[in-house]
Amino acid sequence: MSLESIKTVSKNNLKSRHKVVVQFLEYMVGGGVYFWTGLAVFALCYNVFHWQWYIGKVLADIIGWTLNYVIQRYWAFFDSRLKGQDKRVVFRFVLVNGVDLIIDYAIVATFVSFHLTPYFGFLASAAFTTVWDYLWYKFWVFKPESKNSKSIV
Repeated sequence: MSLESIKTVSKNNLKSRHKVVVQFLEYMVGGGVYFWTGLAVFALCYNVFHWQWYIGKVLADIIGWTLNYVIQRYWAFFDSRLKGQDKRVVFRFVLVNGVDLIIDYAIVATFVSFHLTPYFGFLASAAFTTVWDYLWYKFWVFKPESKNSKSIV
């Protein structure tokens, strides 16, 4: 292998790593919008309106997921090849976040059952789902389907 080809491979690896880092940071912005918006809505419902924690959490999740989807789909994981694949992408997004929902509510409910503030549950759940969701989003939810393969989900 010549010195020029080594430089080219090294340069391509650096560009690839940079792209992944930028995408992860964009993903974190979407996750941050979901988390902080959700937390604000939850705090309003739980502390101001004195609703049950799970009612405030449902409303917070609906608003947060909607904002998160828009940021992930059209910025962090934007790919023009996803055009026309919205039904599949939305289904996958809802499926992954449905599993998140079960995990998230179990974590928060566990904290509440030990008479701890649900806010600690929010933080513990966010720590887990940050890595979990990034991997699902990158390798399945927002991965463009090739023209030759048609999957059901």
